[in-house]
Amino acid sequence: MGVTRWKIAGEVFDLSARGWIMGVLNVTPDSFSDGGRFFQTPQALAQARKMIANGANILDIGGESTRPGAEPVDPGEEIRRVIPIIKELAGEALISIDTSKAEVAAAALDAGARIVNDVTGGRGDDAMWPLLAERAAACIIMHMQGTPRTMQWAPSYHDVIVEVGDFFRQQFARALKFGLDPMTLAFDPGIGFGKTLEHNLSLLKHLPRLRVEDRPLVVGVSRKAFLGKISGHNGSMHNRLLPTVAFTSLLRMNGADVLRVHDVEENVEALRVADALRSVP
Repeated sequence: MGVTRWKIAGEVFDLSARGWIMGVLNVTPDSFSDGGRFFQTPQALAQARKMIANGANILDIGGESTRPGAEPVDPGEEIRRVIPIIKELAGEALISIDTSKAEVAAAALDAGARIVNDVTGGRGDDAMWPLLAERAAACIIMHMQGTPRTMQWAPSYHDVIVEVGDFFRQQFARALKFGLDPMTLAFDPGIGFGKTLEHNLSLLKHLPRLRVEDRPLVVGVSRKAFLGKISGHNGSMHNRLLPTVAFTSLLRMNGADVLRVHDVEENVEALRVADALRSVP
């Protein structure tokens, strides 16, 4: 079992023995799984504190839906949605801002966020790399084919594992060129972001092939539509909880370091079971 460390706000965290849970908080009216439930500040704060109490290591706060077909949100509106939440919670947990816009990322970092989770992997805003370098912020580089509006129209790859791996290596090199500390970088294969069911499963099975220079792998499968296709329950989001929990254990055994989930308590338990098994010589 290798050593995987992630540098966040100047502190180095070892993710080798114990994986992390990233709790998803969508401060949006239209996210695919819980759109509108936490759009108002009191409800968002209550949900965030519940996730912290249940063992979330990071809160990933987003003000723009990236569900298939989603339209972009103006940066000013995105800032209005997320900044009050970040300011309130910054002293209670590690905060990640889920945005591809440098303007939003800068405001979030000013408010106390320590990680930028960019679904475009640094391709959405030319100002993002200089910002990350200047602030020494941790960053999650995600792979997405297309945009949220178009990504599921007709995803196509010659070899999805090779292409996503090449993208990670290219963006890693680009980050270093801009002066980012490699220890601050993590990578996410972007399950469901411009991928078919077969693409998703192939990436998850071959996750170790995607790792770049011992950098952490962040994976989010929580409540996603492909789980419904696998289980035969394509309706209620509730029916996707058990497959999500199963994948949390399986993916930790297969090399994932951070699992991005909506249901924190159940997935924390699944992660601890996997870590216990991984720790056996």
